[in-house]
Amino acid sequence: MSAGVLTRRPVRGARALRGGRVWRPSPYQVFGFLFWLVMSLAFWRVPLCCDAGVHAAVVERLKADLLRPRHPMADLPGAGSPYYSPYAVAEGAFARLTGLTGWEVLRVAGPLNLLVLLTGIGRFVRALTPRPWAPVLALTAMTLLWGTERAWWSGYLGLMSMTGNLGYPSTFAIGAAFWAWALTAARARDGRLVRYVGPSGLRGFTGYAGLGALYGVILLVHPITAVAAVTGGVAVVLGWQREWRPAVAARWAATGAVALLVTAGWPYFDVFALAGDGSVDAMHRRLYDGMTGHFWLALLGLPALWARGRRSPRDPLVLMFALDCLVVTYGFASGHYTYGRILGLTLVPAQFALAVELAAPRPWAVWRRTLGAVAVCGAGLGLLTVQAGAVVPRALDPVGFDQPPHWPAYDWAARHIGPGEVVVTDGYYAVHAIAGYGPNLAAPAWPDASLDERVRLRRLADVRAYLDHDSTRAERVVIARRYRIRWLLLTRWHPVPEEAVVVAWSRRTGEVLARVSPGTQNPREQLSGE
Repeated sequence: MSAGVLTRRPVRGARALRGGRVWRPSPYQVFGFLFWLVMSLAFWRVPLCCDAGVHAAVVERLKADLLRPRHPMADLPGAGSPYYSPYAVAEGAFARLTGLTGWEVLRVAGPLNLLVLLTGIGRFVRALTPRPWAPVLALTAMTLLWGTERAWWSGYLGLMSMTGNLGYPSTFAIGAAFWAWALTAARARDGRLVRYVGPSGLRGFTGYAGLGALYGVILLVHPITAVAAVTGGVAVVLGWQREWRPAVAARWAATGAVALLVTAGWPYFDVFALAGDGSVDAMHRRLYDGMTGHFWLALLGLPALWARGRRSPRDPLVLMFALDCLVVTYGFASGHYTYGRILGLTLVPAQFALAVELAAPRPWAVWRRTLGAVAVCGAGLGLLTVQAGAVVPRALDPVGFDQPPHWPAYDWAARHIGPGEVVVTDGYYAVHAIAGYGPNLAAPAWPDASLDERVRLRRLADVRAYLDHDSTRAERVVIARRYRIRWLLLTRWHPVPEEAVVVAWSRRTGEVLARVSPGTQNPREQLSGE
């Protein structure tokens, strides 16, 4: 977070020996700490959902074998999986040292990722302006000025989505991107604002190489966030680097070279092979649907962005917004809809430009007062329509705000399943969550570069055939033997096949866990409830 303020006061007695300096926290340190505390508690109170299952599964696989992890969700090799990033390997090592489960590691990661994010925001905004309230307003705009319809994706950091996304690698990558932009600004500017973004001693090749390593790590941790991180870094350099002597160009070239070396040297997967992988494009088509309802409140920052552009066409926020819009447009026009994942960061230039304008000292001109009033109304509208339920528990809610998703847990089933045993399920929640406890799925729920997409689709077809109500026992036995299926986790609407024996069930969802044996089942199992 931004640095505190040192002031001088009249001193008496022993305090005179210390020079009379009194440390006072900055507004962002105060409000940033309160935000960190509230959002950490909000994150911990909501059950993990959605993509959390695959991230927990990644930790479990690394916990079992840190050097040669298996596929995150299936009984298959995991070589080449982009989930095994430096961030995930660190989580796996932490799990091995502490004995925590994958789900517990995600819980721990949430507040830590939020700390990286908050400090990164503070550093970057202080690179934009010395106004002390600008980081507070930037954080407010970034978390409230989205839209009046819920936008819930990894990398979208409104208050509501934060309750589910703080433990994800994307949150860490976004926080690291803010740090990278701040450090890039420290090297690109003429030095007048270097004191606001940290020490300026390492201004030779070492500092530039370290910056390149940071960009490389971001690329490995979350490649799509790295696209926005790089466009943002390019915008900062183009906006603030005034001199382009050969020595300056060589330093920036060193930054890029180190970033490439870091990514090329990572042994778990080849990040450059992902550039031509379109296996996840189809699932991201929805990013472009309903964009107005998801993002229109962020457009309130466009007047501030326009004002910055009139003052300087090379303003980094203006260039950043333009480059991000080009990337998003390319994603739509080319059919590579995955590039739409940077939409959350595309809003940042407008949100931060608005924050910088409203942090200006008074008296304000009429246009700034009008902009401030509209921004307050927009933030209130965003809070009341979408975001408030993230921080207001249902028990304390007098209005009935929309709450975060409340997915069921599957520890009641996982305690019966051995690590790595194969499960087939027909439940939407179960197929996304159960692998996070250690079991494998016959057909992974998500595409993964370590598994040919045609193979995954063939496995999905076999699972559907197995679960078909008209399938015969002989057909199911063939599929069960092919994938070594040991367990069925079935919703209450699906009958249990004759060759399976129910061993547990959930009172909350009505789902049952049944053990499969291709041969004749004899014993009666004791039924246990959740």
